[in-house]
Formats: sequence, C-alpha cells, structure tokens
Amino acid sequence: MVAAAVVVAALALAGCSAQSAPSPTATAAPVTLTVYAAASLTDSFADIAKEFEKQYPSVKITYNFGGSSALAAQLVAASPGDVFAAASATTMKTVTDASLVTGAPQIFVTNSLELVVPKGNPANVTGLGDLANPDLSIALCAAAVPCGAAALRLLAQEGVTAAPDTLEQDVKAVLAKVELGEVDAALVYRTDVTAAGDKVEGIDVPGADRVVNRYPIAVLKSAPNQTTARAFVDFVLGTTGQAILTKAGFGAPN
Repeated sequence: MVAAAVVVAALALAGCSAQSAPSPTATAAPVTLTVYAAASLTDSFADIAKEFEKQYPSVKITYNFGGSSALAAQLVAASPGDVFAAASATTMKTVTDASLVTGAPQIFVTNSLELVVPKGNPANVTGLGDLANPDLSIALCAAAVPCGAAALRLLAQEGVTAAPDTLEQDVKAVLAKVELGEVDAALVYRTDVTAAGDKVEGIDVPGADRVVNRYPIAVLKSAPNQTTARAFVDFVLGTTGQAILTKAGFGAPN
C-alpha cells in the first residue's frame, strides 16, 4: 500500500501543471534546481523563485544569471543545469542544436528596448539619434548578446549609426553604467528601466515596438529531476509566474 501511494503521488505530479500539482514533499531528499536565465530576468525570476518555493517547500532554486550567449556556451561546454531561459530564440538555438533540451522550447514573455539616461538627464538626451553624438558617452550591449542584437536591429531600422564608448556582455552591466553616471545614455530593455526605479530615467523610442525579443524556456536533458524542472517551467508559464513577469514590464508571449 505504501509503494502504491508513492506511485500515485509521482503520477499526479507528472500530470499536473505547476499551478495545481502537489508539492514534491514526498521526495526522499530536498531538490535543488539550477536555472540558467538571461540577466534581464534577474528581478522577476527572484520573485518567481520565492513563490515557487512556497508551493514546493522541498525545492530550492539556484540561478545562474548572465548574457544569454555566455550561458548557452556554458551549457554546450557541459555545465550542469536543469532549465534554460534565454532572451532570444538565437541563443536558445545554440543549446537545442547541441541536443541539450527535452521537448520544444516555449516562449514565455516578450521584451523591447528603451533609451535610458542617468537621473536628471544631465546630457539632455532626447532621442535615439543622440546615440550617434560623439560628444556623448554611450553604452550598448555587445552584438553577441540578445540586447545587443536587438539594439543593432533598432538602430538600423531607424537609420542611426551609434558611437558606443563601451560594449557590455549583458544588459545589467549596461544599466549599471547608467545608474553610476558613467555614461550619458544607453539602450536597455524596458523591464530594466522599470526595475531601476528612480535611479534612472527612461525615454521611449518610436519604432522600438517593432523590434521585439521573444524569450524561450526549456528543460535541459541534464536535469536529474525532470518532473520538478518541468514544474518550474509550467510555473513560469502559469498564472502566478505570468503575473510576476507582467508586473515587471514584460509583454505577453506571442
């Protein structure tokens, strides 16, 4: 009877979504999930971890945040992990091409770019064209990371040739340059401007809504507990996860 009860509990967890599945407290030992996630997800995924761990008390989420291209390279180099949440389909493709995921990646949010300047806008930046001003100090993401690739598409679309003074490996590093007043302007995701609060000021860019990054998420084949990893992905896609991401400024998946 005890064995049958354990089997029933395992089947229930596998068949339910993260929003309705029972907490995996019946496992013999606590479970640690390692989630590789794009730097732009740092704040919202921290909130998701808190809510997920409330529902699943035996699970501890450990994050590895960074530029999506660098995270993909780590996974291809056999770094262990359970879930990968990237900021673009291109970086996820690096991992899927290496046959490192289980099932098809799913888009869970979208994001677009916004100009950001230090509080008070001391350089009087007014629009995207100011990124071409050699007298201003400009920061962009490197082209290899999703925020940099999106910046290049937006600049080309609007006919602006930017003159960046620094190219950073993830969007949080770009934002830090602005918060510290080390640059006059930068391009970051709208969600990063929201997360920074009154430390910076955002300037809407006409046409930015036509350059949209779609974020995919997938369970990795290396995940030792596939069911719990799937539960985390389902939680991100579910009601609570989507509410947290929407509050952070992310767009709905499409």
